[in-house]
Amino acid sequence: MKKILVLGAGKSATDLITYLLHHAQQYNWFVTVGDYDLTTAQQKVGNHERGRAVFFDVHDADSRANYIYDCDIVASVLPAAFHILVAHDCLRYGKHLITPSYVSPQERALDADFKNAGLLLMGEIGLDPGIDHMSLMKMIHALRNKNAQITDVRSYCGALIAPESDNNPWHYKFTWAPMNVVLAGQGGTAQYLQNGLPRYIPYNRLFAQHETYEVPGFGAFEAYANRDSIPYRHVYEIEDVPTLLRGTLRKGGFCKAWQAIVTLGLTDNHLHLPNTGNLTYAGLTEAFLPPATSPENLPHRAAHFLQLHPQSEEMKKLGWLGIFDELPIPANSHTPAQALLALLEKKWLLEPQDKDMIVMLHRVHYQLKGKNYAHTATMVVTGESSDKTAIAATVGLPMAMMVKLALTGKVQLTGVQLPVMPQVYEPILTELTQYNIGFTDVEEEL
Repeated sequence: MKKILVLGAGKSATDLITYLLHHAQQYNWFVTVGDYDLTTAQQKVGNHERGRAVFFDVHDADSRANYIYDCDIVASVLPAAFHILVAHDCLRYGKHLITPSYVSPQERALDADFKNAGLLLMGEIGLDPGIDHMSLMKMIHALRNKNAQITDVRSYCGALIAPESDNNPWHYKFTWAPMNVVLAGQGGTAQYLQNGLPRYIPYNRLFAQHETYEVPGFGAFEAYANRDSIPYRHVYEIEDVPTLLRGTLRKGGFCKAWQAIVTLGLTDNHLHLPNTGNLTYAGLTEAFLPPATSPENLPHRAAHFLQLHPQSEEMKKLGWLGIFDELPIPANSHTPAQALLALLEKKWLLEPQDKDMIVMLHRVHYQLKGKNYAHTATMVVTGESSDKTAIAATVGLPMAMMVKLALTGKVQLTGVQLPVMPQVYEPILTELTQYNIGFTDVEEEL
């Protein structure tokens, strides 16, 4: 019997756990799910005869080592910062590791160690990163096979709200880690390639610089650059391609309004706010504006500072959030970002009946036989409810399928890897279509 250890039982782990338990009898698996919240883990495992839930504290080195020692493979959906701890234990005890998170430099440095041990650390195998890598590599390999010259590669993904649940002016609700949304883009200057030259977008204007794409049946989406795209030129084997950009999607109108939030300073998670128990959102917004020199009200002075019309759609969005209201800031909000998060968690709450939606879009320009073409691939996945979400399915299923490939010997990779090889992406993308997770492709001559 093969033993699988799943670390983390939050929302993104739901479909991972369900898939592994569903196939446990067929493949003779036993699944242990560990989480700091034992009740959550127990709910995910239920009474399944081939599963158990355990209390797991990643900071407890002895306990962590014992659980990893007693399994054959680890599937971790813990916060990304903890994967390096798990990776070292996997090396020590000879276990494979699967994660959906970006591979950190510390994990990348373990490549030779994992190879020498005959072990696999497969990272970036969730949604984004994950399905984006696999589907885009399939496109690129297909174009290479017919001798096309690729000139421009752009890949975008967004975790959004389904149209039937879209009932606020931002056209957005929290469908994944809320603080990550508030702090999006603060990890460093966004970088990409255009016409062979590097381009940089600092955080203070990240959301002001975006493109617009139309997804048939779903309307316009804004796309802004995400993280550092340049290293993926090597990952995708397209060192000769002059333009490469990876980015994030939001519904039309979001980016300019969020740029106003950034410009005001409300996403700052470093500034310590004293006496927040006596501070209101209006007071916080006022504190970020230049001293008043006119009798205009707060929204009008904010609009002037932001160079927006007081009745613009952006100002209406800001007003709807409540940042101009005399609403008390929670006493446990010690930074502007924490105060903003407390407000957004109420305004952008995913209600029980709400459905989330994943939209992924690839657009590749290429030349073939003297003509120019564009290949656009779009994926739209809608969740069933606030519990059975599209993001849980698109993160968890690729992970689970990778676990299956490794345990059944269908893939025998070693080292620190990303899912960009046909032996990984072909079976996973094919199986994902059984869960209505697939792409619509359009080819057009330019």
